[in-house]
Amino acid sequence: MGVARDERRLLCDLFHEVGPDVPTLCGGWTARDLAAHLVVRERRPDAAGGILIKPLAARLARIQNSVAAKPWPELVDLVRGGPPWWFPTSIGPVDELVNVAEFFVHHEDVRRGTPGWQPRPADPKRDAAVWSAARRTARMMFRNSPVGVVLRRNDGEEIVAKRGPNTAAVVGEPGELLLFSFGRNEVRVEFDGEQASIGVVRGLSRGL
Repeated sequence: MGVARDERRLLCDLFHEVGPDVPTLCGGWTARDLAAHLVVRERRPDAAGGILIKPLAARLARIQNSVAAKPWPELVDLVRGGPPWWFPTSIGPVDELVNVAEFFVHHEDVRRGTPGWQPRPADPKRDAAVWSAARRTARMMFRNSPVGVVLRRNDGEEIVAKRGPNTAAVVGEPGELLLFSFGRNEVRVEFDGEQASIGVVRGLSRGL
């Protein structure tokens, strides 16, 4: 099994454990809202375009609310079951390429939505996949930064997220850096660089 599938399974297990009404880190959504988003993303491509295309957002919201109204066990089973056979991420390598970041970040959205969370222990397989996802997405996530941004693992390996003046480094474990890139602030990271640049990076609107 790939890391994307592992994170999907762990997220669905957590959904069953915590229930539909717990808060998440994802835009004010509850666990139910997040599960509905994942189902629509994989099973309703006619609506999922509204995630990125503003004129389609109202239709997406209507369909996502309809999906969210399903009984909680049924909704979680739809997430766990994954996409239909005809959807590209039903193919293992495509799933791994596209969904490592999606399911890792959303798994942590639920884990960290309630105070008292702790980072998971390091896992070499997961960390390698998450670091690859960070490398693929970093430039997009920091595209609006007026200063340079580097993501630096604690072992010293780096990703140049944005070339520019007065570069600031965000330092942490791979998962923490991916979460920060995706706009999450419930993370364990440190910063290196000029204080003014660090302040700019902290205040950026990060993510899609």
